[in-house]
Amino acid sequence: MELQGTVKKLFDAQTFASGFQKREMVILTQEQYPQPINIEFLSDKISLLDNLKEGESVKVGINIRGREWVSPQGETKYFNSITGWRVEKVFDNGAEPTQAMSQQSASPVSNENPFAGDDDDDLPF
Repeated sequence: MELQGTVKKLFDAQTFASGFQKREMVILTQEQYPQPINIEFLSDKISLLDNLKEGESVKVGINIRGREWVSPQGETKYFNSITGWRVEKVFDNGAEPTQAMSQQSASPVSNENPFAGDDDDDLPF
């Protein structure tokens, strides 16, 4: 899956006692109702965020992960996380790709009547 938006916040890398590392980024989606989406980058993927700045437009390859947790009281809870594995900078401010735009303009709209040369009028009125 992919998400596209503007980098709203970049957090510092976190290292845990086990040696596990993660770094988080929040992007603001570009849609009618923009959403701030938190994305985690784990272990060797944290370096993907090194060359990014807040305010840049990006396209992020993501995986959605879920896990189940049972509390000491026996209550089961479910958690989701969004994990990033690829980041591309988008330089056209989120507009449609150039190729898609050229395909639309390649087929001109004709205002010509397609039945203009048809003299066979078989309508009853």
